[in-house]
Amino acid sequence: MLGDHPIDVILLAKDLPEAKAFYVDKIGLEIANEAPDGDAVEFNCGGDSQLAVTASTTGTADSQTQAQFRVTDVAAEVAELRSRGVKIEDYDTPELKTEDGIADLGFALVAWFIDPAGNAISITQYK
Repeated sequence: MLGDHPIDVILLAKDLPEAKAFYVDKIGLEIANEAPDGDAVEFNCGGDSQLAVTASTTGTADSQTQAQFRVTDVAAEVAELRSRGVKIEDYDTPELKTEDGIADLGFALVAWFIDPAGNAISITQYK
């Protein structure tokens, strides 16, 4: 059954070189593979997971979270990303409020950043 297997995330980017540089230089991911035609790049992540970014003529059309990193200390990860120049999103709406970039959703502490292609990525620490 598919529920017994890992799943990887594929994001879209109009400017693949910019996205590649962001995930290497700002997020600190290691490149696992690059497509020979230059249309995709895969990054190693924790465990046996990967994040792939593919070239797209339309990019991302939705502002919802497209991918999530599961972490054990969201505050430490937020501090590390900020030290690398990554903007952590702040929200102050009736549905979602962050303090120092982190929202307490009850079951988890969550922070978000937006990649150069407009993909919303969460950093989640489950309680």
